[in-house]
Amino acid sequence: MRLKLMTDSKRPLIIGLVGEIASGKTTATDYLAKKYGAEPYKFSSMLRDILARLHQEATRENLQKLSTAVRQLFGENVMSKAIVQDLISASAPLIVAEGIRRLSDIEYLKEFSNFVIVAVDADARTRYVRITQRSENADDRAKTWDDFVRESQQEPEQKIREVMNAAKYVLDNNGPIEKFYIEIDALMARLRNL
Repeated sequence: MRLKLMTDSKRPLIIGLVGEIASGKTTATDYLAKKYGAEPYKFSSMLRDILARLHQEATRENLQKLSTAVRQLFGENVMSKAIVQDLISASAPLIVAEGIRRLSDIEYLKEFSNFVIVAVDADARTRYVRITQRSENADDRAKTWDDFVRESQQEPEQKIREVMNAAKYVLDNNGPIEKFYIEIDALMARLRNL
């Protein structure tokens, strides 16, 4: 699959965010959108759209099952193809592709010469506290530590570390949010000087 956008001299910078459950990917995306005008694209959005159409609850379990089924039916790289098709019509100078989970998710994104993988890292206890304080998925607030550990060991979550190891940059999100924002600002300064 060749991308028409690659020949355009005004290509946007594309940041692919990868990180484990509740590491801070959405916080980073929201900050990049607010401060830098980034246009966000979430891998999970296509799955949430399907679940909504089927009148099914957007729980982490349902999202994982659907992701596995879609990939089995249409190929491991189907979500990468979908995101890239969305990006081709993007108009912002900065794009964030949030929620990369597998190496196959970046298969087509790597064809953009201005694509960079950024990992968002936080320790397990910090992530657990965060997930129980938010309501991104219907089952987040009621999650026990054992639930969290079990979900972290599911196949889709295990693949995330492989992608994180391929990241060119890593943002540490174990501290206060202000420190995280400083890390993001430093990353943006580095990326603008490439």
